[in-house]
Amino acid sequence: MKRLLLAAIFAFALLAAPAGAKTTKPTIVLVHGAFADASGWNGVTERLQDKGYTVLAPANPLRGVSADAAYLKNVLSHVKGPIVLVGHSYGGVAITNAATGNPNVKALVYVAAFVPAQGDTVQTLSTPEGGAQLGPDKLDIVPDGTPEGLEATIKVSAFRDVFAADVPRKLAAVMAASQRPASLVTLGEPSGAPAWLSIPSWAVVPTKDNTIGTGNLRTMAKRAKAKITEVKGASHVVMVSQPGVTTDVILRAVKGK
Repeated sequence: MKRLLLAAIFAFALLAAPAGAKTTKPTIVLVHGAFADASGWNGVTERLQDKGYTVLAPANPLRGVSADAAYLKNVLSHVKGPIVLVGHSYGGVAITNAATGNPNVKALVYVAAFVPAQGDTVQTLSTPEGGAQLGPDKLDIVPDGTPEGLEATIKVSAFRDVFAADVPRKLAAVMAASQRPASLVTLGEPSGAPAWLSIPSWAVVPTKDNTIGTGNLRTMAKRAKAKITEVKGASHVVMVSQPGVTTDVILRAVKGK
C-alpha cells in the first residue's frame, strides 16, 4: 500500500512538472531614449524587481544609431539566459538594431518608441501629420565638443507640453533640468535590419504623445505586427506617469501573451 502511494505521488509530480519545462525568468533590459536617462524607468524597475526579475537599465550613449546599437549589443552579450528587451522613444531604434541576431532576446517591447524598418530614420518617422510636435524650434542645439558635431536638448519652456504633459509640473521641471543631450546624428542615421522581423513584439501607445506622435506610433507598431496596448491620455513618458500599465505589458511579453 505504501509503495502504491509513493508511486502515485511520483506520477502526480511528473504530470505537474513536465519534462523540459523552463522556469528561468528572463533578464529585463530597459533602454531609455533621447532627452532622458535611466531614472525614467524607476517605477517600472521597482515593480519588476518586486516580482523577482533581474533588471538592467543601461545608459544609452545617444551618439548615433550604429554607435548606440553596438554599445547595447555589448551589454546584452554579458547577459546570461533569456532577455526581454524594452525601449522607450529613440531607445526603440537602439533595441531594434541591437537585438538582431541575438538568440537570447525572446521579446521586444516598444514603449512610446520608434519601431523602425531598415533604412528608416528618426526624422522621417516623426511626421507632423502623425502628431509629432518636436521640431527644431523646440530644441536647444549646441556643439558637442567634436569637430562639426552638434547635440540637442528640448527647450525647458517646451519640455512639459511636448514630452511630459501628464506628470506633475515639479517632476517635469526636474526631468527637463536633467536631460541627456542627443547627438543630431541620431536623427538622420538610417536604421539597420530590424529585429522585430523575427522576434515577437509588444507596443505601448499613449494617446497624447506629442513627441513622436500617437499616429506615428500606431503606424509603426502595426507594421511590426506588435501587440498594441493604448493608454488613454498618457504622454510620451507613459512609463513615468503610468508605470503599472507599462509593467503589465512587459510582463505579458515575458509570458508571450
